[in-house]
Amino acid sequence: QVQLVESGGGLVQPWGSLRLSCAASGFTFSRFSMTWYRQAPGKERELVAGIGSGGGSTNYADSVKGRFTISRDNAKNMVYLQMNSLKTEDTAVYYCYSPHFGAWGQGTLVTVSS
Repeated sequence: QVQLVESGGGLVQPWGSLRLSCAASGFTFSRFSMTWYRQAPGKERELVAGIGSGGGSTNYADSVKGRFTISRDNAKNMVYLQMNSLKTEDTAVYYCYSPHFGAWGQGTLVTVSS
């Protein structure tokens, strides 16, 4: 079955960086777009970034444009989220999501705090 497993979250200071990873299995990864969502405490889950099947097209939430970069490695069935210049408001649980299959990972917590 479709499985998505995130890793790479943790505690980071403001203006720091983290790279999140999502390992996908159970489907032909290279054929489908992938996305990252996040959910901050007390808020609704929101789309952070998306990437097309080949990696050539990407889109971002306005709040992360210029700071976050989504990428993928189809040979490894991996999707990544490079997060730079992190702000306290980026604190959230980050989820990997397959739009085609409606499948979510378990999430990884990112805490931005001094």
